[in-house]
Amino acid sequence: MRPCAVEGAWVVEPDVHEDDRGSFVEAFSYARVEEATGRPFDVRQVNSSVSRPGVLRGIHFAQMPPSQAKYVTCTSGSVFDVVVDLRVGSPTFGAWDGVVLDASSRRSILVSEGLGHGFLALDEGATVVYLCTAPYAPGREHGIDPFDPAIAIAWPSVRGVARPLLSDKDRDAPSLAEVRAAGLLPTAAEVQGFLESLVGAPLS
Repeated sequence: MRPCAVEGAWVVEPDVHEDDRGSFVEAFSYARVEEATGRPFDVRQVNSSVSRPGVLRGIHFAQMPPSQAKYVTCTSGSVFDVVVDLRVGSPTFGAWDGVVLDASSRRSILVSEGLGHGFLALDEGATVVYLCTAPYAPGREHGIDPFDPAIAIAWPSVRGVARPLLSDKDRDAPSLAEVRAAGLLPTAAEVQGFLESLVGAPLS
């Protein structure tokens, strides 16, 4: 596992074992995640989405507490996956980082509480599986405009797609500044305190 440019997110590069039968990969290891991040990752819900090329899902986040950490893997096709720092007071507040997740590399990304998440499907039938530490809570799930110039995500172009396809909710999502003004974002201290409560000790 290697940390992303946004603190609190990690890219997982698994060993893919291939032979004449096909391939095998350890898709998730609780012990590996805990060792690399210093926090437990107890799975409470597993989601899966299938998207056409050019479908953009996000930027999504859940309010604290408890928010929701995600371990995201693309099992078919490929996506450009993005995390955004939404922790008010963080030195990288509003910054983003992106990585391609695909079925050949089988890499994953771990997105901690306090971060926003989204992805752009690059291929037909792009299938994404999310392991989540908290169940879906409709009243505490929110979105931010994925094209907000204050974040300035460099979404890649998708062959044959004139413009990304968004849900009505994502298309109408407010800006980062509007979400902050509404008091929906956590502070960096709140996120730190929540993570420390998971382990019962200060995190270095």
